[in-house]
Amino acid sequence: MSFIQVTKEEFNTHAQQVSERSFMQTEEMAKLLEKRGFSISYVAWKEGNQIEVSAIVYSMPMTGGLRMEVNCGPIHSSVAHLSDFYQCLKDYAKENGALELVIKPYDTYQIFDSNGEPISSEQKQLISQLTDLGYSFDGLQTGYPGGEPDWHYVKELSGIEEKDLIKSFSKKGKPLVKKAKTFGIKLKKLKRDELSIFKEITSATSDRREYSDKSLDYYQDFYDAFGDNADFMVATLNFQDYFDHLESNQAKLRARIVKLQADLETNPTSEKKQNQLRELSSQLETFDVRKGEATAFIDKYGQEDIVLAGSLFVYTPQEAVYLFSGSYPEFNKFYAPALLQEYVMTQAIKRGIGFYNFLGIMGIFDGSDGVLRFKQNFNGYIVRKMGTFRYYPQPLKYKAIQGVKKLLGRN
Repeated sequence: MSFIQVTKEEFNTHAQQVSERSFMQTEEMAKLLEKRGFSISYVAWKEGNQIEVSAIVYSMPMTGGLRMEVNCGPIHSSVAHLSDFYQCLKDYAKENGALELVIKPYDTYQIFDSNGEPISSEQKQLISQLTDLGYSFDGLQTGYPGGEPDWHYVKELSGIEEKDLIKSFSKKGKPLVKKAKTFGIKLKKLKRDELSIFKEITSATSDRREYSDKSLDYYQDFYDAFGDNADFMVATLNFQDYFDHLESNQAKLRARIVKLQADLETNPTSEKKQNQLRELSSQLETFDVRKGEATAFIDKYGQEDIVLAGSLFVYTPQEAVYLFSGSYPEFNKFYAPALLQEYVMTQAIKRGIGFYNFLGIMGIFDGSDGVLRFKQNFNGYIVRKMGTFRYYPQPLKYKAIQGVKKLLGRN
């Protein structure tokens, strides 16, 4: 029975045994964090020769010491000695010069349906397990405290075959994806030297929504660290192809109308055929409107494939994750993000991954969260994580430094 540092290989062996794990607790993420200047260590609680709990701990210098963090961890194959791990982690932080230790567990505090109605009880003991050991708790929060969400929208994929995926979407989601497929949108996986395309999308989106975007070199480092376990995807459309596609479909619709008109000459009192004719005639007018829009896009963008939206997806054996994304509002009517979502779920099924994490939502269910409304199209449910816990090995020193920083206006 002991808390020890373990090798990357030992951590990876344990990580393959757990049923729930975030991409934040992967060798690839450790590689990325090291590239970004963090110090990395792998720690574990061993019972005999068997690891029961393990975590990637990353540290960065702060005034007076180190800031140490376990994000979306620890991972555990047994919870029997989880409290022992948390207690020993405090000692480890103190021994290694940490001024602040931050833990953001990945355990689920409560489960909700797609509309935010609770379908499980609160797991209050998960919080008291840490607070009883002397960790302070930031509290149960909504929104994106520290830029990271505690509320995740998720979907079970196990048992769903690729051919039946769209059938599993919501009543609104099914026609949304089907309509998006009618525009001729193409999906493309970006290569490393094309990541500036992805950066342009996320920059435009972050400026519009007023949040901080990652840098291009961050995305490049991410690409290098995760390799085949990450897809930087974009959705593109050639507006000339789109126009030609509309003309072809409109011609087919005209042929149906001509046939229906001929049928009505034979049977002019058929109310069913009259209703069908009105519906098809309305659709014909819609095609004229869409062709006009397509012509305007051709005048503006020419014959090139134009990027509509992009997303970064990450794969672990336990889950697929929707991490970063962006889109251009000018092209909202093409519903490209919906096709990107279908893509990642299809890839997850192909890889044998039974769980998809759409990641953050606000945790506010009054209809104001547009991100939640989009994710609800795919008919999942909601999990609330525990939040953030902190421990200060040298509380007086920490408070003194924070007080000085406040006086100097550096907070």
